Amino acid sequence: MLYVSIIGLAALILILLFTSPMEIGPFGVLLFFTTLYISIFGILSIALRVFYRLAFKKNMFTSKDYLYSAVISFGPIMLLMARSFGAINIWTVSLIVIFLTLAEFLVAKRA
Repeated sequence: MLYVSIIGLAALILILLFTSPMEIGPFGVLLFFTTLYISIFGILSIALRVFYRLAFKKNMFTSKDYLYSAVISFGPIMLLMARSFGAINIWTVSLIVIFLTLAEFLVAKRA
């Protein structure tokens, strides 16, 4: 997972360096958000693994933990999308937090 995250981060940096928002097009926007999600997911997975090891003395990182980090890593993407629409306020942030909380609850009950 670490290698995919590093490749996604490198692709994200290349996108930011060599394109502008006007010339990237719809596929480029999709690629941007996808690489951003992959990068955040990798960084968050590593951070949660270190946190679990330090706080709970737990060496195993289960598939349920990957699902938790996948849901949490979608939060910054939603904030960035709300910011691009110009609709970032306390109402939007609270709805995103509620959505992430419900998604984490679903992961806890289903997985």
